[in-house]
Amino acid sequence: MIEPVLEVADLTGGYSPRRPVLHNVSFQLRPGEMVGLIGLNGAGKSTTIKHILGLMKPQQGEVKVGGVKLEDDPDRYRSAFAYVPETPVLFDELTVEEHLRLTGMAYGVAEQEFEKKRMDLLNEFQMNAKKGAFAAHLSKGMKQKVMIMNALLSEPPLYIIDEPFLGLDPLGIRSLLERLVEVKQNGSAILMSSHILATVEAYCDKFIVMHHGRIVASGTLADVCEAAGMAMRGGTLEDAFYKLVAGDKL
Repeated sequence: MIEPVLEVADLTGGYSPRRPVLHNVSFQLRPGEMVGLIGLNGAGKSTTIKHILGLMKPQQGEVKVGGVKLEDDPDRYRSAFAYVPETPVLFDELTVEEHLRLTGMAYGVAEQEFEKKRMDLLNEFQMNAKKGAFAAHLSKGMKQKVMIMNALLSEPPLYIIDEPFLGLDPLGIRSLLERLVEVKQNGSAILMSSHILATVEAYCDKFIVMHHGRIVASGTLADVCEAAGMAMRGGTLEDAFYKLVAGDKL
């Protein structure tokens, strides 16, 4: 059986030990899977991602990336994933091209390979004309494109993507989705958090539905529909999601 790229086991955590946000959260991602992480605001999605990134320490349970825990091998753990946050975080004094070069150096991308990837990404995301622009002078959408290009440049086993479509223009959204399909086909795993349920349903293989810090459904669309008490016939992710988090009130 193929070993998982990401393992979250019995994760309980949050900002205060007395009031945990997450309660016994468990799931896995395997190579070549795109998994949608969905839930209402405050459901625990961002807290789960922060634990995976190593920004928060579990109160109980563990997280493994590439078979290792952060405390056992920090370099191996961190080099196994790329993260695209909801709000872009860039260095104001660096240009678009310099951000790409910095990422290439951090992930050990060979020079010849870096040059090809750099050119392809700049063209694909319509950023070639802005390659010499400082990050401070970019719009939010352009900053988001830089974050995405950096993640795609590194080609890690795991991508963690949090609300990637905010601020992107239609061409940027299409380029991102096409690239995610490509990296998935090349064997990477993708955990994508998004409120755009139709897009999540169209592109993801499996889904994790969180509510009040717990996983209330996971698996394929058929699994999620079953957990929501729906017949699969004609059921959509949006219909199942509403039943799971709001009952019949909506």
